[in-house]
Amino acid sequence: MNMTRTLLCYSLSLATLMVGALLLPSAADAQTASKPKLRMYLFDNGQINGLDPAEFNFKKEEIKSSDFIVVSELIVHPTKGILLWESGSVPDAKLPADGSAYHEGVTTVTKSLASQMQAIGYNYQDVKYFAMSHLHSDHSGNANALVHAKWIVQKADRDMMFAGKQQRVMDASLFSGLKNADTILLNNEDYDVFGDGSVRIISAPGHTPGHQVLLVNLASGPVLLAGDLYHLPEEITTGRTPTFEFDPATSAVSRARIQDLLKKTGAKLWIGHDKATHAALNFAPKFYE
Repeated sequence: MNMTRTLLCYSLSLATLMVGALLLPSAADAQTASKPKLRMYLFDNGQINGLDPAEFNFKKEEIKSSDFIVVSELIVHPTKGILLWESGSVPDAKLPADGSAYHEGVTTVTKSLASQMQAIGYNYQDVKYFAMSHLHSDHSGNANALVHAKWIVQKADRDMMFAGKQQRVMDASLFSGLKNADTILLNNEDYDVFGDGSVRIISAPGHTPGHQVLLVNLASGPVLLAGDLYHLPEEITTGRTPTFEFDPATSAVSRARIQDLLKKTGAKLWIGHDKATHAALNFAPKFYE
């Protein structure tokens, strides 16, 4: 009787240990959980309101809204540095010192890009890589603050930026300092920013000759930062492009390529100016991993 009870107690204890071992994380699991992840912060760089839908080849009743948001993203690699994608529409120096809103034409900015970075412990000097989707002024507002970083740009856009000829929706004074920056020059090609596949610049010309988008492979799932590949969600189904599109035919090719990429990767599409897209997103100091 005692022998039977002893064996039963031993069996129960062994079973408990085995279940416990199954429930406890392994050393590999613990190491994976504690391993630093790629992190992405989203910044609010203002609003562009009151745009004429006709500028995008739409009638007012055909779209939900033609009011835009302006955003930028800070991607922090755990070991290989920081990339700033886009730089706002208005230089920080123009914003009122008292923190009140700044108005310029259809653009309103309520907080500087620098202050949003500082709130999460970074400043412009911490940025190792800088890239914009394209040369337009609503993406290059603080480009001159990033002249110390490695600038990643498509040659076709850089050539237009410094050709000495003013283009529509381009303000050459905003990026003049980049002319002598340490530059990674791309020729309508993709680029692996950190060399490990985590963040990839994808060539997507058409809106400008060197327009590009950014694929960020977060642990929670990939995100495609589309720049101005699209301005409005309605462009996806209609194929329409703005009146100021550099090359609509090339845009169509780029859009098809990116749609194929979205299907293959399962990436979420963030349309850069779409308010509805960003209304559902978390802005800094919150982040995505």
